[in-house]
Amino acid sequence: MPRSDTSRTSVTSRTAGTSPTARVSRTSRRLALVAPAVLGAFALTVLPAAATSTPAQIATSKTNGVTYVKSLQAADGSYAGSGLSNEWAFGALAAAGTAAVDVTPGGDATKNARTVYRNLLATPGWPSATPVVTDYQRGTLNAYAAGIDPARVSASRNLIADIYGYWQNAEAGYFGPSANYNGTVFAALALGGARTQAGGGRIPQALVDKVVTRVRANQHNDGGWTYAKAEGNATELAKPGDVDMTGASMAALCVSGVPNTDPDILQAKAFLKSKLINTSGAFNAMYGINTSSNGWAVSGLNACGINPQTGDFLTPAGRTPIDFLIAQQFNPGGGFKYQPSDTTPSAYSSLDALRAVAGGGFTAAPPTPVTAGAPTWVAAGSFTAGTATKLALSVDDGTGTLKVCSVAFTPTGAATTLGDVLAAATGASTPAGCVTGVVPASGTGTITSVNGKPNAGSATWKVSVDGSAFAGAARGRVIGVGDTIALRYS
Repeated sequence: MPRSDTSRTSVTSRTAGTSPTARVSRTSRRLALVAPAVLGAFALTVLPAAATSTPAQIATSKTNGVTYVKSLQAADGSYAGSGLSNEWAFGALAAAGTAAVDVTPGGDATKNARTVYRNLLATPGWPSATPVVTDYQRGTLNAYAAGIDPARVSASRNLIADIYGYWQNAEAGYFGPSANYNGTVFAALALGGARTQAGGGRIPQALVDKVVTRVRANQHNDGGWTYAKAEGNATELAKPGDVDMTGASMAALCVSGVPNTDPDILQAKAFLKSKLINTSGAFNAMYGINTSSNGWAVSGLNACGINPQTGDFLTPAGRTPIDFLIAQQFNPGGGFKYQPSDTTPSAYSSLDALRAVAGGGFTAAPPTPVTAGAPTWVAAGSFTAGTATKLALSVDDGTGTLKVCSVAFTPTGAATTLGDVLAAATGASTPAGCVTGVVPASGTGTITSVNGKPNAGSATWKVSVDGSAFAGAARGRVIGVGDTIALRYS
């Protein structure tokens, strides 16, 4: 496989050249979004009679798969580490109904997988000295599945804010260098998929819309996507799509609220259908028939509420993508092969396959633990005075211009105020320029102007925190650890 497992496990950015040539006109795109109706795993436990893998077969596959994934846990309780890690285990376990806190080496609860992973994410040196945006997106998706609020990993670690810091002001909607489209599609997956502890969306609609526009613009003429940027490049748009990234991009749109009846989802669905192999139910991926690519495609279908066992995905020979995945599993060991000819399981492919067979997208809400006293969620409850931290901030001036940034500051107490966050943003935001001025500059009263735009009549500055309804913005509004802040002029 030309693309290394390491790059796909890390979702590492790839460098891809593009040309400035204008994009060929494509079908007009509907940018209006609906309320997210399909945000969790698509249930495969009740299937029409036409499906070939039965609920009992799927249940056995999940049980054996979880057994195998548990065997991957290191003696210190870890799944993630340097190099080719098994970090995606958390999404696979959650999709299959197993809480990370219940996974322990030798029954040692002090080394449960969730606690060990949370400690790793909170380490100041994580992920590396030269991080890329996909490090934080991967961390967000897996922390969420493990039952760790990604915005509140610790008093100092806010993965949502870390992602916000890679917003591209010159190309609004992209995260990280736009040539590496995967940084943007995984931003949509992470920001849309990793919801609040209450199950709501945490980012404002204006931000969702910008990212969805970029995902749509990168869809190739054949209905698929690849890792490379295609927007505005007729040559790239004419190239064949990739099964892997088509699955990821479909999921990115659907977790952002795009319905599965949307023309772009239907084009993607048709693309995947065109790749089905009649005799096995496998998708013929760019790198040949393999479990990981099939897992990503099925996860995309799952995230969009499209059953991978019926209709367009039941071949004339009566085979489905789920049939193919289960056929790659060693039983009772539970691991999955990477390629049909392999004689040993691949840890990475097993995680992709289990997540897909279990009905998961690219993350899953954490299951209720069975360990006595263990909560479904863990999260920092307050700032630590004197400990540097970050908050995620967006500023929508009502004209279509959106600024998104990570605000670095050092709180002086367990909570802070909106005024103090905006003051910090004027000099310590990434990217810079998120906030250039606020009126009044002190006190606790109503904010009357942001970035030189004053309130006028009924049009005023309003604030939303963690997806709450927008309300009048006041400097004294209390802001807590991990809060995702959205300012809007309306």
